[in-house]
Amino acid sequence: MDTKITLSFDQNIIEKAKDFAASQGMSLSRLTEFLYEKITSTPKSYASLEDIPIADFIRMIAEEQVTYKTTAKSSKSLKKAYYESRK
Repeated sequence: MDTKITLSFDQNIIEKAKDFAASQGMSLSRLTEFLYEKITSTPKSYASLEDIPIADFIRMIAEEQVTYKTTAKSSKSLKKAYYESRK
């Protein structure tokens, strides 16, 4: 059963991904589904984003390498950020 979702991406990335999907004979939706399938169906579980192997074709459609910062924040800074967002 297909379920619709809404995602937001940089327009340039979308255009490159659409071109890549078309060159593979699939829609952008099916390409996205394929990628999600790959990262969620492997027997090993991933503890963090850094553990997920990035395929060559993902690198081809990406504009630049993404850096995920996973530094722990103190409860004081989290509380401050929460109150700032409520203003």
